[in-house]
Amino acid sequence: MRPYLSSSKYIDFDNPEVLSVARRLKASAGSESDLVRLCFEFVRDEIEHSVDFKRNPVTCKASDVLRFRTGYCYAKSHLLAALLRANGVPAGLCYQRLSTGSSSAPYCLHGLNAVYLKEHGWYRLDARGNKPGVDARFTPPREALAFSINEPQERDLPEIWAEPLPVVVEVLARYDTFDQVLANLPDVELAELPVK
Repeated sequence: MRPYLSSSKYIDFDNPEVLSVARRLKASAGSESDLVRLCFEFVRDEIEHSVDFKRNPVTCKASDVLRFRTGYCYAKSHLLAALLRANGVPAGLCYQRLSTGSSSAPYCLHGLNAVYLKEHGWYRLDARGNKPGVDARFTPPREALAFSINEPQERDLPEIWAEPLPVVVEVLARYDTFDQVLANLPDVELAELPVK
C-alpha cells in the first residue's frame, strides 16, 4: 500500500496548508469511514470545478487546488488523495473514458478516486462536484459516481493509479485557462479487443 500512502509532486500532502486541512477534517471525524466522507465532501463541495464555475487558474498539484479553490476533476482527485493519504488512508486515482457529447466522439478521460476501506476494500468515489444531473455521494459499499458508462466506446478503466496519468498532467501543465483545457481534454486509445 506504500505508493497509495505517499506524498509526491502532485499529491503533495506534505504541504502545510494541505496538512492543516487534513488534520482539521480528522479532528471532526468519529471513525475512518466518517473521515473519508468528510474529506470527500470537502473536495466535492468546497472546491469549485473549473468548468462549472468558469474558474482559472488551471491547477494540478493538490496544494494549488486547495490554494485557489478550483480544479478540473483530475486536480480535485489529486487533492482528495492528498487529504486521505495525509490521514493514513490509502487512496489512488481512477479514470473513466466518457463521451464529451451526447453519445459519440470525441471522448475524454474523467478523473476520480479509489480509497481503501477496511470494511469494503477498494471503493471508488467521485469528488468532481455536483450539479443538475450529477449527484455523486459517499455510500459504501454502493458506488454513487458522477457519470455512468452509457455506450460502447466509454469505459470504467480498471486500474488504480498511485500517480496521475502523464497525459493528464501534460494537458493541465500546457494550458493556462479552463477553456483551453476544455478544448483539449485528455483521452486514451482503447486497446483493440481480440477477435474470437
